[in-house]
Amino acid sequence: MNAIISASDLAHALTSPTPPVLLDIRWQLTAAKAAGEPPFDGRAAYEAGHLPGAVYVDLDRELASAPGTGGRHPLPDLARFGAAMRRAGVSSRTPVVVYDGGQGWAAARAWWLLRWTGHPDVRVLDGGLPAWEGPLETAVPAPAEGDFAPEPGAVGLLDADAAAELARSGVLLDARAGERYRGEVEPIDPVAGHIPGAVSAPTTENVGADGRFLSAEELRERFKGLGVSEGSPVGVYCGSGVSAAHQVLALAVAGIAAELYVGSWSEWSADPDRPVAVGPDPQ
Repeated sequence: MNAIISASDLAHALTSPTPPVLLDIRWQLTAAKAAGEPPFDGRAAYEAGHLPGAVYVDLDRELASAPGTGGRHPLPDLARFGAAMRRAGVSSRTPVVVYDGGQGWAAARAWWLLRWTGHPDVRVLDGGLPAWEGPLETAVPAPAEGDFAPEPGAVGLLDADAAAELARSGVLLDARAGERYRGEVEPIDPVAGHIPGAVSAPTTENVGADGRFLSAEELRERFKGLGVSEGSPVGVYCGSGVSAAHQVLALAVAGIAAELYVGSWSEWSADPDRPVAVGPDPQ
């Protein structure tokens, strides 16, 4: 099953006898508070207009635990995550489609979590809300309670030690912007640089100008150029495990399995005993 779905295919699926549950995961990583501006309000954006029947899911509160030693977006409490999914109408035998405002990062985080906890049929709307050409609604739906019970471990998950090992024995991709990887700037975390051995692979290069994923063939060529060969173990990290989920999604579109380091640089850089590399060279 493809990990993404086009807007036209979604419109058709919504008229089928078993329409997918729709989850709206609008979220933005923003430094607006430091600039004196209000932070992005995903719920307000949702209430202003969303796909018909979609339920809003809060990334910071329902798809992650509170920031701490595990990073800025650690894994969520599974009971809370499961309750949020059931509230949204998610059941184990019902297809799910997740979308966000177009960047794809937040939707990919929800996609990865559902896959990691065992949901067999979840896809991301390619291009997000901007790709949707149908009507929007402002009414907040009240779907029937779902029965999804998360069972973690269905796909690969890395901790810091496993990420360090994979950087030596396989391919560890750093999904952040190149200047953060090189250590030239670090607007969020306490230390600049990257995990030694990791390869710079900005998530933004997985999509075209319209925000939709490159073709599977183009993505395979991109990852091949980054050192991913057939059978090689692959892992991904970013700042806090959100944009890296989008890279795992891009790899899935290309037919390549990859593991996610959820703690990512926000966890790694908080430990003074962890080594840090700077510059364009992985080491």
